[in-house]
Amino acid sequence: MTDAESGPSPAEVKAFQEDFVRLRDEIGKEVVGYSTIVERVLTCLFAGGHALLEGVPGLGKTLLVRTLSRALDVAFSRVQFSPDLMPADIVGTQVLVLGDDGAKEFRFQKGPVFANVVLADEINRATPKTQAALLEAMQEHSVTVGGTTHRLEEPFFVLGTQNPIDMEGTYPLPEAQVDRFLFKLMVGYLDEDDLLEVIDRTTSRRTIEIEPVLRPERIEAMRATVRAVAVAEHVKRYAVRLAKATHPDSEHAPESVRRYVKFGTSPRGILTLILAGKVRALVDGRVHLSCEDVREVLKPALRHRVILNFEGEAEGKQSDDLLDEVLASVDEAALVKS
Repeated sequence: MTDAESGPSPAEVKAFQEDFVRLRDEIGKEVVGYSTIVERVLTCLFAGGHALLEGVPGLGKTLLVRTLSRALDVAFSRVQFSPDLMPADIVGTQVLVLGDDGAKEFRFQKGPVFANVVLADEINRATPKTQAALLEAMQEHSVTVGGTTHRLEEPFFVLGTQNPIDMEGTYPLPEAQVDRFLFKLMVGYLDEDDLLEVIDRTTSRRTIEIEPVLRPERIEAMRATVRAVAVAEHVKRYAVRLAKATHPDSEHAPESVRRYVKFGTSPRGILTLILAGKVRALVDGRVHLSCEDVREVLKPALRHRVILNFEGEAEGKQSDDLLDEVLASVDEAALVKS
């Protein structure tokens, strides 16, 4: 049976929808106004990837992650990144302990990465060596210390935050390491009504109780449902064509990409379009991925995977604007007919 013929059962789709909405609404009790950001963070969670949130201080990035961890019945840890943080502070280290029989032995003491949800706060303030230790764990879902490999407990989900201003004393993530994040989400300012609601929720006596709605085994089951969503051949080709159009040397690239882009998206970008699109299809109650799903997730999936050249940076071009032109340049109808 091909992908285009298979898919999750109606019961699985309905259960996925209900649990996704329950989790989203539970987070909404605490987090005001960022419904799209919350949905995309949850998309990363159920697609099996990680999310990078970028925004100026005080917008509620940390609150969102903390609330997510409370709405999930999972282990949570937060790491405040700083220049003096060492890899062992993240993954753990061997410590010398005195055994019951009086003999000394080395035992592995787990670091904060051994949790289901890990908040890497201001990840760009740690040195490249420490960043690499976390990003390796993100990719491999394991850490190796003293020649022994330790598996991380599933589900394993990292949310990194970074501040786009105040770059003094920071170490920007290399492009190859940013690629490890499924989505890069830009957290902007709230509108006036949302800010008024923030005041009411945070400066009064009202207390908000967040109830855990999903256990680890349910998260894993929902991830399996995502993988079961069917993908027609023309939709896969559409995702590939969009990704190819971000490469300046591609015949499908628009003129702006040829002029301003140094490197286009990696194959991970294509996989992200498919997996994240599958989550969107399930939330919409469908068992098949559509081209519209792919278009909806294009910017968070690829904005950090399109690298501008010198001219693009000098002229202040934004990858989101270039991705708009990529979307306009790829003809979906022609792929369906072919």
